[in-house]
Amino acid sequence: MASAVATTASSPQAYLRSLARWKPIEIAFWLATLLPFALVPNYLSLASQIAIAGLFALSLDLILGYAGIVSLGHAAFFGIGAYTAGIISKYGWGEPISGLMASAALAGLVGWTTSFIIARFRHLALIMLTLGFGLLLAELANSMSWLTGGVDGLQGIHTWDLLGLFHFDLYGFTAYAYSLTVLFILFIVARRLINSPFGLALRGIRENWIRMPAIGAPSRAHIRAIYTIAAAMAGTAGALLAQTTETVSLDSLSFERSAELLVMLVLGGAGRLYGGLVGAIIFMVARDQFSGTTPQYWYFWIGVLLVAVVTLLPNGILGGLSNIAARWRKT
Repeated sequence: MASAVATTASSPQAYLRSLARWKPIEIAFWLATLLPFALVPNYLSLASQIAIAGLFALSLDLILGYAGIVSLGHAAFFGIGAYTAGIISKYGWGEPISGLMASAALAGLVGWTTSFIIARFRHLALIMLTLGFGLLLAELANSMSWLTGGVDGLQGIHTWDLLGLFHFDLYGFTAYAYSLTVLFILFIVARRLINSPFGLALRGIRENWIRMPAIGAPSRAHIRAIYTIAAAMAGTAGALLAQTTETVSLDSLSFERSAELLVMLVLGGAGRLYGGLVGAIIFMVARDQFSGTTPQYWYFWIGVLLVAVVTLLPNGILGGLSNIAARWRKT
């Protein structure tokens, strides 16, 4: 009897340890991210954009895929990070790492402030709240043209050399190395977070947030915590975009950016950690190719791709591959 109780008590820890182990396919994935340096050096700027989009998608996955918080205004935090980094640089401080940290801190602070409202609602009300917040912030940035540049965008951004050694060249070598490093560091943080008791509690909140307090997991406190973390990560992604492109526009706060982010997550598979990264790769490469061949109708082909994936693989590409692998193991 005692041994059975001990086994049951230790099983969650054993489960978390199994999740925390790095699998060969994960190692292969991250090694593959280094291939653009050698194979497609002319596309390093696009690779940098993909890494930034992957980080942005990862931040949404933390709240949508694991906590069940549907957001249509997540671009608000991306834009806050972008404008923070851009404004700091414009007014004389272009050091990238400190600008990145400041952007993450401000976006996280705004996320923490709004999380007290977010944690009180679910489903349709939550969707409308996040959408409304994003639209309000976009209009605020538009009206404060003296600070943000309005529809003309923020001008005069100059990012200093990374660590005082690496210049942000036109080829995108430094930009991709910088973006990929930040993505990898924050991915490790997210991975550790998800494969912890806190991560298990988030999954429970996603399934039934009302019952979770009964087993000692305060749903609202957990939602506030993960929402703040996701906001800081989205702000980091926005800052990376501002620093590597030296441009910030109202597009960084737009509803379209939030919608594209959701498309990336749906394509890759929500709640799978790598889903946002895979979705970002597919979406960004497809957009680059479609816009090059049919500039006027590339959204049509993105729509076809989305419909095909959702119809054939309802859980996203990674979910579909996981199901195929599970069936293969049973045969």
